[in-house]
Amino acid sequence: MGCCNRRRGLLAGAVLGAVVAILGGILIPVGDSIIEGTVRKESVIEPGTTAYDNWKATGATVYRQFWLFDVTNAKEVLETGATPVVKEKGPYTYRTRFFPKANITFNPNDTVSFVLPHGAIFEPSMSVGPEEDIVTSLNLAVAGAYSLIPKELHVVLENMIKTSNSSLFHNRTVKEILWGYTDPMLKSPVGVFLPYNDTKDGPYNIYSGKDDISKVAIIDMWKGQRSLTYWNDTYCDMINGTDASSFPPFLEKTKPLNFFSSDICRSLSASFQQSLNLKGIDVYRFNLHPDTMASPTRNPDNRCFCRDKATTKNCTLAGVLDISFRHHKPIYISLPHFLHGSESLRESVLGLNPNEEQHETFLDVEPLTGFTLRFAKRIQINMMYGPSKTVTILKKVKDYTIFPVVWMNETAMLDDEKADVFKERLVSRIQMLETIQYVLLGVGVSVFVLCLISYCVVRRKDSKIA
Repeated sequence: MGCCNRRRGLLAGAVLGAVVAILGGILIPVGDSIIEGTVRKESVIEPGTTAYDNWKATGATVYRQFWLFDVTNAKEVLETGATPVVKEKGPYTYRTRFFPKANITFNPNDTVSFVLPHGAIFEPSMSVGPEEDIVTSLNLAVAGAYSLIPKELHVVLENMIKTSNSSLFHNRTVKEILWGYTDPMLKSPVGVFLPYNDTKDGPYNIYSGKDDISKVAIIDMWKGQRSLTYWNDTYCDMINGTDASSFPPFLEKTKPLNFFSSDICRSLSASFQQSLNLKGIDVYRFNLHPDTMASPTRNPDNRCFCRDKATTKNCTLAGVLDISFRHHKPIYISLPHFLHGSESLRESVLGLNPNEEQHETFLDVEPLTGFTLRFAKRIQINMMYGPSKTVTILKKVKDYTIFPVVWMNETAMLDDEKADVFKERLVSRIQMLETIQYVLLGVGVSVFVLCLISYCVVRRKDSKIA
């Protein structure tokens, strides 16, 4: 009788283990559905969601670090036509994006409109020196006038330069180069980022994701237009993806992330590179593909970005983007130190040392929600000048030169407090649910197997006794 009770107990234990294991197995798809539902709810851009809280005001302090290029042989360049040699000076760090999004309007078609206010505050403790540090830099006014004034009228430019005692290079403070000064030749304000403070980007119109979560944060319109008008080409004028602060949830490693950058007037894409852990949160790192700034000979899609065949060597020059049409001065955008650019760029200006770790742009995105938790946007601002038979300071110049003025690292990372809130509201719940699923499955299978084995052993012993 005792043997029968023992066998029945073991059988009951096996059945219980099987039930627990089945429950754990059932919870996996059910749990996945709960997780997906939670993410879909929290990713919609509307008041009360995690997405809205992170979207309305930047969840981390954003800094812009600047490295300016100091010309070490300006006299030799002018007098003998020597190749310019530069040495970067920096970082000079500013806190930016401290204003929340403004003019937020929820529209009936499930889109949200807003503008991004601009502002910059100098951070001395994060800089190598004060804003008053002197840099020998390319004269922005002279380089700009060289491109705007036709060669037939260079005699006018020569007179303007001599009358104002200007030159190809000049000594200016960091603050003046970045934010502006009154130029003696043009008698008007000039600066790389002039104007910046008290300006805004937008308006943007993006999808809230309320009707379709796969479209959340994707740009519907920028400045009232669904495409750009800069490039005169359907492909290059496309406004693709988000503004890179977040993406639709449930990212896949095999699919690139598309985003639009108003700074450089074009859309970009980034590809998955690796998985990382950021403050206890698993993230995917995406990097710009090297072909993003490739010449049209390597990446035919970039042909419509080539605007001037003379300065780009018949569109074979890689690594630079001409955006002079937007700023009415010869500005070329590149990656810092002409990373992934043609070798000729670094031969015409010496002292540049591209390094992927220091100079590449990346996004660290939480894959379930699509939230960007850390990023580094790195771009370099260059200006162009060239030879002239009339302008004295340009007579020794041998060819068109795309000259680096400053490179910028705009970066931010989720702070500890925001990371803890993010984990509490979403990640910890998901991890707890997954843990319960697999604990039930593991315990159930273990109990089932143990009880079944014990039952077989007991039954064999009882048979021998009988």
